[in-house]
Amino acid sequence: MEEAAEHQENTNQSINQPAVAQSSPNRIRLAVSLFYFGQGIAFASWASRIPDIKHALSLSDGELGSILLALPLGQLCTMPISGGLVTKYGSKAILTLTAPLYVLALSNLGLATAPWHLFAFLFLFGVIGNMCNIAVNTQGVEAEKLFGRPIMTSFHGAWSIAGFSGALVGLLMVNLHIIPLYHFLVIVALIWINVLLNYKHLVPGKGAQTERKPKLFVKPEGVLLQLGIIGFCSMATEGAMFDWSGVYFKEIVKAPSSLVILGYASFMVMMATGRFVGDSIIQRMGRKRTIQISGLIISTGMFLSVFLPYIIPSTIGFMLVGIGVSSIVPTVYSVAGKSGKIAPGMAIAMVSSVSYLGFLMGPPLIGYISALSSLRYSYAVIGCFGLFVSFIVAKIKAMD
Repeated sequence: MEEAAEHQENTNQSINQPAVAQSSPNRIRLAVSLFYFGQGIAFASWASRIPDIKHALSLSDGELGSILLALPLGQLCTMPISGGLVTKYGSKAILTLTAPLYVLALSNLGLATAPWHLFAFLFLFGVIGNMCNIAVNTQGVEAEKLFGRPIMTSFHGAWSIAGFSGALVGLLMVNLHIIPLYHFLVIVALIWINVLLNYKHLVPGKGAQTERKPKLFVKPEGVLLQLGIIGFCSMATEGAMFDWSGVYFKEIVKAPSSLVILGYASFMVMMATGRFVGDSIIQRMGRKRTIQISGLIISTGMFLSVFLPYIIPSTIGFMLVGIGVSSIVPTVYSVAGKSGKIAPGMAIAMVSSVSYLGFLMGPPLIGYISALSSLRYSYAVIGCFGLFVSFIVAKIKAMD
């Protein structure tokens, strides 16, 4: 009996603690950050070329909105199994496999010559991207345990820096008149090199491997559902900025072609800045108060760009939105991954199942409202999501 009890205790410890890593904690943190960076620059590369692909395929706002539905749809279709796969095989194995495939799926987007091509390629991009997302965030949670202090927001900061870098690269490619396919192939080469250099330094453990037949999907409930709703509002806002900021600056702000990317770039740089200082702010103010203020900042920035659709105020507005969303999703994932009741991969998948509905509904909603009225009114609707974040977080006792 004593041996059985000791075995059970060791099993529980292996579930709740990350495996001992061969690399130093700082090297692991760098490797995980670079994988976040790789995923971010791949997505930003796509976002930076949406206006060009929209023009090349002669798509209306409504048509683009419908096609953009494919990416989050692919993410949601994979959501029921991603957490289970990460739990069973380990986030290191899944991330090492899917990170190179993710950028290959990106390159396919440059091959689209018809709207249905783009829809199919975006769906595949979403499928692989979701597996990457669950795996890399599980790595982030496990790496954070090695340090014993908040570092999750800084990982998402690496993703945001990648987004800003991707926007700058996209601006360069546009001004050099390089077609999206060749642009994306450059990103493929960079990410493959990154994977080869850093996959050995990821957290190697399979935290929930010893659990009893882990389910591939578990219904979100309780605090995880509430966290998912907050993530939903934040990701809907991010989706609106990722997919429509370039179109907004081109068609509403009437920015010159060389400055169309300015809105997206200003959003990304401020989101990155907010994420690198987010951990210290959370320690001072607490998670709940930080997210409440973040929601108000999101709404302020959105409404500023709606009521003053000119280059300077819209750029400032997009910067405020970037600051507002910066700490929300990292905090939601960190809290979910440390629930202690289930494996981090499963908890993150649960929250993501709800959160990514924001990516599913946000960008198409922008397109549909724009087709009925104006892109400005679409952004006004998204601005209300920030107010809802401030409202719902007040009801979550577990946030602090």
